[in-house]
Amino acid sequence: MNSAPSISSTGPTALIVLPTFNEVENIAALIQGLRSATESSPAFEILVVDDGSPDGTADAVREVQRTDPGVHLLDRGRKLGLGTAYRAGFDQAAERGHEFVFTMDADFSHSPDHVPEMWRLAPEADVVIGSRYVPGGGISNWPWHRKVLSSTANLLARTILWMRAHDCTSGFRCYRLSTLQRIDLDRIQSTGYSYLTEVLYRCQRAGARIRESPIHFVDRLRGKSKISKREIWKAMWTLVRLRFSRR
Repeated sequence: MNSAPSISSTGPTALIVLPTFNEVENIAALIQGLRSATESSPAFEILVVDDGSPDGTADAVREVQRTDPGVHLLDRGRKLGLGTAYRAGFDQAAERGHEFVFTMDADFSHSPDHVPEMWRLAPEADVVIGSRYVPGGGISNWPWHRKVLSSTANLLARTILWMRAHDCTSGFRCYRLSTLQRIDLDRIQSTGYSYLTEVLYRCQRAGARIRESPIHFVDRLRGKSKISKREIWKAMWTLVRLRFSRR
């Protein structure tokens, strides 16, 4: 991999939001990877939003906090859903005075090494998507049916909602806080994985400048995937609901 772009310690800052549930095997190493990728720049703080993981994820984060004051923990005590975790992260970013907020998975499927390039694009965009489906992007270790499911979901989002991004379901993003505030997050009804599609849809409708940065997505090596058939059906319903809401 080419050397990462340098990250300035002055100017805009960002909060990196990591929603977690049972990620004790990954979280400390991921935070360390983020710190290495961003050269410990004070431009970045990290917020772990944990939904009461019984495996001790929150305790692992507290241990990291002992030596890294830029790491924060929001222990919500019980499982409240991915969409509400993102919203809590957005609110925390605004309260802390950040101009940008990153979201990414906590299982290493989103590599910290992609953060610097996405951050480089942030000043000229309102949303930067870490995209699997643009030249230079890709997926490793997924079975064929997961690849078909993902590509179909993106095709439907682009067709039904006329979305321009190639990767509408990626959770690896950098948002400008003022854009999120402009779309009125209180209007978003989705709570699970479909939250990603609805936020991006509303950003596009609000005229946001959306850029895609290629990433190589690697399926988790440790822990278990959280997506379920119920989440897939909810995502389909979200597309239908948003399509008819245009009327």
